[in-house]
Amino acid sequence: MRITLHHFAAVAILVGGTLGLSPYAPGQQAMRTADAVSLQSAPPSQPDATDPVADPGAVVVMGRTRFTVLTPELIRMEWASDGKFEDHASFVFLNRKLPLVPFDRTELEHGHKLVLKTSALTLTYTPGAGLRSHQDGRFTPENLTIDMTVDGKPVKWRPGLADDQNLMGTTRTLDGAVGEKTREPIEEGLISRSGWAVVDDSSRPLFDSSDFSFKDGQNSPWPWVIERPAGDRQDWYFFGYGHDYRKALGDYVKVAGRIPLPPRFAFGAWWSRYWDYSDQEIEEIVRGFHENSVPLDVFVIDMGWHISREQLQARGEKDQSGHGLGWSGYSWNKLLFPDPDQFLTRLHADHLKTSLNLHPASGIQPWEDAYPAMARAMGIDPASRQYVPFDATDKKWATNYINLVLRPLEKQGIDFWWLDWQQEKNTKMAGVNPTFWLNYVHFTDQQRQGVRPLLFHRWGGLGNHRYQIGFSGDTVSVWPSLAFQPWFTATAANVGYAYWSHDIGGHMPGAVDPELFTRWVEFGAFSPILRTHTTKNPDSERRIWVYPEPFSSILRSTFQLRYALQPYIYTEARRTYDTGVAFLRPLYYDWPEVPEAYTNRNEYLFGDQMLVAPVVEAAEKTSGLAAEKVWLPEGEWIEWPTGKRIAGPASVDRSFSIEQTPVYVKAGAIVPMQPPMRYTGEKPVDPLIVNVWPLKPGAKSSYSVYEDSGVSVDYQRGVYACTPITAAQDGDTLRLEIGPVQGDYPGMPKTRGYELRLPADWPPASVTVNGAPVAQAGPTGEGGWRFEGNTLTTIIPVASGAVDQRVTIEVRRADGLTARRGELDGFAGAMSRLRGAYDALNTMSRMTAPPDPLVDAMQSGDRLGYHPEKATEELAHFHAAVPQAQSAVAAASKDVRQRIEETVKWAQDEHKNMGGDTPLNGDAQRQRMLDALTRAERLVGEAGK
Repeated sequence: MRITLHHFAAVAILVGGTLGLSPYAPGQQAMRTADAVSLQSAPPSQPDATDPVADPGAVVVMGRTRFTVLTPELIRMEWASDGKFEDHASFVFLNRKLPLVPFDRTELEHGHKLVLKTSALTLTYTPGAGLRSHQDGRFTPENLTIDMTVDGKPVKWRPGLADDQNLMGTTRTLDGAVGEKTREPIEEGLISRSGWAVVDDSSRPLFDSSDFSFKDGQNSPWPWVIERPAGDRQDWYFFGYGHDYRKALGDYVKVAGRIPLPPRFAFGAWWSRYWDYSDQEIEEIVRGFHENSVPLDVFVIDMGWHISREQLQARGEKDQSGHGLGWSGYSWNKLLFPDPDQFLTRLHADHLKTSLNLHPASGIQPWEDAYPAMARAMGIDPASRQYVPFDATDKKWATNYINLVLRPLEKQGIDFWWLDWQQEKNTKMAGVNPTFWLNYVHFTDQQRQGVRPLLFHRWGGLGNHRYQIGFSGDTVSVWPSLAFQPWFTATAANVGYAYWSHDIGGHMPGAVDPELFTRWVEFGAFSPILRTHTTKNPDSERRIWVYPEPFSSILRSTFQLRYALQPYIYTEARRTYDTGVAFLRPLYYDWPEVPEAYTNRNEYLFGDQMLVAPVVEAAEKTSGLAAEKVWLPEGEWIEWPTGKRIAGPASVDRSFSIEQTPVYVKAGAIVPMQPPMRYTGEKPVDPLIVNVWPLKPGAKSSYSVYEDSGVSVDYQRGVYACTPITAAQDGDTLRLEIGPVQGDYPGMPKTRGYELRLPADWPPASVTVNGAPVAQAGPTGEGGWRFEGNTLTTIIPVASGAVDQRVTIEVRRADGLTARRGELDGFAGAMSRLRGAYDALNTMSRMTAPPDPLVDAMQSGDRLGYHPEKATEELAHFHAAVPQAQSAVAAASKDVRQRIEETVKWAQDEHKNMGGDTPLNGDAQRQRMLDALTRAERLVGEAGK
């Protein structure tokens, strides 16, 4: 059995496997434990109210300036030439009424100098200082300073001070990007190594209302855009959080709105492709997913769903807006989709959510099905065939667009929209970005319908974190593009943008190398959204079952791994909503004072339990191993695919075969998983799989698994449930407690079984569940606990019971074995490497066979699975067997290499003696055999590393 991260996922689904992080000593800088930010402390009953008018006690006015102390580290600074200040919500800042924080106000120099001092910042404003031309009080470097302490050092900010340490945010699109060469610049973020960041809100448009509750559904007021009042003004927000990046982002969502929790299905797999599919072809693709055991939740249909350019050209039509003909469209292509209603019903019967591509720039043209109604609603005679121009900032136009153009398609079965806006940068209202505004209109329309919104769109600028999910655009399918995306995705967290969806595999120009595609999918499984995509090129392929082996099997297991992790991912997504900290985020959030946390751009945290360093470069061809230097912060880390323990802080050179994804956890963590499913919510999560990595004696760890309906907005009102899990290691005994569940939601299971999995550890001497002994399973694996030898994983089934009851599991190992865990170090990785060497030599069956010492070492895990009671003897034998296997492979290789040369020479001589006119070329076959030998030698040499 090949032991890899993906096999380990299959073990997590079928046999056993796990992830997790250990507790750490008080004061130790490390990844935060799951219970460090309790889910039970989430907003308890109602969504956050928004009030753009600050508490008067937080406000200080001096002449034409107004200062608002929002938090000890966040101050709003306004100057207005007319002395009139702005209290409307802006596109970014919706809520300024925060709890009052203490601060000192001091006026000096007969009222000509103001000092505001919080626990973190000291603001000094002297309006008369500086040039006479600037003595109207506007903010200048001469009259305004803010002092703070960053990493124990004094820092002074003045207006205009350049910040070359900003940690950056994100950008609208990666269209055409090759690696980090983007067409549009990356915008600045809300955090910086300098300790401060400034958001200039002076020219951003405003909302005419601050009521975003939509409590009356579609009868609710719909806040709409208004322009800033005329006049010279400054409206700045100073973020002075030092290196407490988590707090900066947590406070940001308090004033700018939370990061919504997407529907649960969004965390499943998405299919999309730029291709003019017929309904039959789409149904064939869906069948392919089912027949090949690949789960799927979302089918995105690109532009081919609507009337095409060629069809319109044949009719003699022209796009009256001046945009490309056929780029926009709202009417089904009835040749490809003869009966859209029945087609969508079939997709829904397959439990798929469906999205259609939109390019709204062309307005509503006269050939659209909705044109007559839209034209009349906008005062245009349909008989004139005059198109209805795009004008999303006109509330009347937007309302009719939603109700008359989109709503009929939604009633047919469209679940959400892919808003692929990319035509222009302006609207008819000055300062209103069409990308941002269309995102707002579409997202809040769903909120007014009372559903949990989902929108697939491009980044529209600061504040767009409220309207997920992002479409990053059309990247080039090369290794540098993959290498850029981990950093790009994590860095977006610096502006609260938690949900980038990338074209997994890249978009263009065509065929992609199977290794590159597989590595891209492996990254996608550990990213916010797993969505494959490609361009309209027949050489492009994203059906994973069409790829050759071993890639097809690895791709399949990677999709299955993604689904197995859904309870963990969904819990971390809820934490993102509660905290404002994206679950995929940079390392420096947790290790802000460590330089390596900034320089290792390929690494990121994936929730509170995992550190991921995806492979983004091609492997060495002969061995098939990809070399990677990985930096690990302080603590004891476990490499998931190999079981290798690494003490941090450390930079280590590691190598990974194609089926291995570098994922690291800290000893002692808990990660929830679920059984196999064809789609999200196919069945209740029963059993809930609880993975616990080895705890040090005396250590404890905990996690709380979050659940809700997956579709309702009631999660914002406290309608959800959490299942607490705690683990404690006392000598050689592990005690685990699960439940009782806290909270409730419609459809919540009242009973549930569990399956405890303990990887990378010794098998138990005894197991009890609620005090009752659990026997070891028989040869079929039924009837008790079992041991998966290749990954050293104990699997303990727990019968179904009421979720409002606590389950207690005790696992006792033989005396002294917990102290001997070092003997297990890297065992799963060794099994994988030994099997790889065995497979390589088996390709040369005419020349050699795997030597017995190699087979003996390779079968160690297999024997452990049959007889876990012999674990100490078997591990001792394994450590002696590996050097013997390495020597045997080296000797066999030397012998076979000599025979290869002799065989090739004999074949050439025979060919010549038989009158061959041209020399026999055996180079290709010879090289294949030599490569197999080299691979076997390299892999067996890596065993245990």
